[in-house]
Amino acid sequence: MPAHLLRASRLFTPDEETLDGALLIEDQKIIRIGPREAMRLPAKAMETNLGDRILAPGFVDIHVHGAGGHDVMEATPEALCTIARALACHGTTSFLTTTVTASPHETDHSLAGMARYIESDVNRQPGRAQIAGIHLEGPFINVARRGVHPLEHITEPSLPRYHAMLTASAGHAKIITLAPELPGASALIRQAIADGLIVSLGHTDATYAVAAAAIEQGARHATHVFNAMRPFHQREAGVLGAVLTDSRVTAELIADGLHVDLAALRLSLAAKGAANIVLVSDGTAATGMPDGAYRLGNFNITVTGGVCRDSEGRLAGSTLTLDRAVSKIVEAGASRPGRSVTLAQAWAMASSQPAARLGLSSKGSLAAGGDADIVVLVPSSDPTVPACFTVDRVMARGAWVE
Repeated sequence: MPAHLLRASRLFTPDEETLDGALLIEDQKIIRIGPREAMRLPAKAMETNLGDRILAPGFVDIHVHGAGGHDVMEATPEALCTIARALACHGTTSFLTTTVTASPHETDHSLAGMARYIESDVNRQPGRAQIAGIHLEGPFINVARRGVHPLEHITEPSLPRYHAMLTASAGHAKIITLAPELPGASALIRQAIADGLIVSLGHTDATYAVAAAAIEQGARHATHVFNAMRPFHQREAGVLGAVLTDSRVTAELIADGLHVDLAALRLSLAAKGAANIVLVSDGTAATGMPDGAYRLGNFNITVTGGVCRDSEGRLAGSTLTLDRAVSKIVEAGASRPGRSVTLAQAWAMASSQPAARLGLSSKGSLAAGGDADIVVLVPSSDPTVPACFTVDRVMARGAWVE
């Protein structure tokens, strides 16, 4: 395939912004990046001038349960391929399949299917989102903060059960969410860190002291902050107090204005700083689909007005996509006088920052040697709404998403 140069009015790496920027792409990789005037085209290279568009890196979503009518726990090539295509249409070019608590047999079967897909040629094909690993959410969570995770399959942390899940994942597990206050959690945290996993605090009723101790042990992430965790109290700050005040911990936010209100988003920005926040979708099979009935793991959810709930009316994941999450976090920041969030900063929360947390050096940013995962944006015509944009086109590893 000949080299291809993309040119646009602005380019976010996202850490830096270049006017009249250009990317030279060859063999699914970015070869050079910079101002157009400094770029020299190789022989037979093709140039596409995208005019007033913005080029930005593809999103990296580290918490996805499904999309396009399918759930990741189905774990078939057909289901995972459909999910990957649906996510790519909204700019997500890499993601982690995220489990929901189920029986050991169901969980291990799903993990094995995910692992086979990750290792397959299909997962490496250009033009669709790529599964970069697995996020283990459950079963080592607190029943008091379980959200919609099935009660009957929640269990205390167990090293044998953890090792079985790790074996089924075939080395592709990247994050494990757990409640650090449970018996056996400390030993599991140590083992998971030794195995190279990111330990995330979530679905937890931990006190401040217990959460802080887990962070000292090496926990470095928090799952959908504010949701399914002990609320903040002025005399017992709980897990929220520990997460929001420790710069070593990255905080997931479902920035849809529903799971986390705008005021809470602003509080997160003030406490953590933009650089320590990771935007996630917590998307379900209903993402990109009309209202109706869907599955989340092995139970039913109903979507009305784009809101997912289980049979008892509890929030059950979302239909959020990261392009909308970026817009919402800029909206939240816009109401903080003198401390607004730029589009580039918001984009980093959904691209370079999650990639860095996972150690994915070729993902989440536009850089020479990185994968050609690129989102083409149409900027807003309203200067008072800095995050108002639409996704025009998406390139995944050098090929346009169809």
